[in-house]
Amino acid sequence: MGLLLAYSTQKTIVEVSAARPAGDAQVGALLNASGYVTPRRRATVAAKVTGRVDQIYAEEGLHVRRDQVLATLDCSQPKAALNSANADRGATAAALTDLEVHLANAERELQRAEALRTAGVVSPEMLDNTRMVDDSLRAKIALTKEQVGAAAAKIEVARQDVENCTVRAPFDGVVVSEDAQRGEMVSPISAGGGFTRTGIVTLVDMSSLEIEVDVNESYIARVKSGQKVIAILDAYPRWQIASTVRTVIPTADRQKATVKVRIGFDHLDPRVLPDMGVKVAFLNDEPPTANGQSRDASVLIPQAAVRNEDGKTVVFLVREGKLERRAVSLGAHHGTDVDVIAGVSPADTLVVRGPRTLHEGQTVQVK
Repeated sequence: MGLLLAYSTQKTIVEVSAARPAGDAQVGALLNASGYVTPRRRATVAAKVTGRVDQIYAEEGLHVRRDQVLATLDCSQPKAALNSANADRGATAAALTDLEVHLANAERELQRAEALRTAGVVSPEMLDNTRMVDDSLRAKIALTKEQVGAAAAKIEVARQDVENCTVRAPFDGVVVSEDAQRGEMVSPISAGGGFTRTGIVTLVDMSSLEIEVDVNESYIARVKSGQKVIAILDAYPRWQIASTVRTVIPTADRQKATVKVRIGFDHLDPRVLPDMGVKVAFLNDEPPTANGQSRDASVLIPQAAVRNEDGKTVVFLVREGKLERRAVSLGAHHGTDVDVIAGVSPADTLVVRGPRTLHEGQTVQVK
């Protein structure tokens, strides 16, 4: 008896859709397509060097500015290399100072040797030896100066390695994925194998969101740059978003026989998120009409919502969880939709899929 009562009180599950004005811009569409919201600027931010993550300053949903610090790596080794490079330059600079002192003394010795040679006191061989010492010291000084320059360059490299331990945001955006954790190894080339991360966070520029759809190449002639588009997100089926074709990518996919089209939103909204599913209708330049007459007075509903009962055309409305049976008068068909001349109002919720045994006043659960 308890099982029978539980079965009898179980609600019937139905799928619903909303009626919309027949003047809906989608009716005048030249072409319909589906795709996804994608950002033009999306980056998996990685470190330039291999290292262990020391701190993470970013998390999902965080709004960041350009050059804001997102993470830092363990910098002990690059700092040690920088200290070593500074020490090498100091030692080379000290050797240069010593050589310059010896050169000053060699110049004085050469002057005395030349004077004595003029007086005939010293031999030509002794003068040549003194001149050779002077020239040798000058060459060593030139070599040491180059070594000082090379040491300075090594310092810049080491300093850059230290700077590379700090990961910064390349542009303003929102963190949509945290790809590494503190203590993990990261590398720009996955040198450490499967246990080494390549990215630290994924950053999206929300101001660059657009729609990307694949249009069958047989219909691509109906699409052009600047064409008006109505976009409807799968998450918000009653929200029509005015959009415009930004560009038609000048190449086709030979496997899918499609051409990629990018569509820009006329006005961005915080409800629009990356990777959302979206359906688009490419509009004609003229306002939508049927048989030359305006259809603003009628209502457009899915054809799947229409049922035939006892020779009458009816639909079931869902109001406060219960069904309401309505007789309707139909007009012209538009693909999978049909005009309703009387019996339904815009925004009414209609059953489009459910058991054939539905009846007036039945309690249902919307899927």
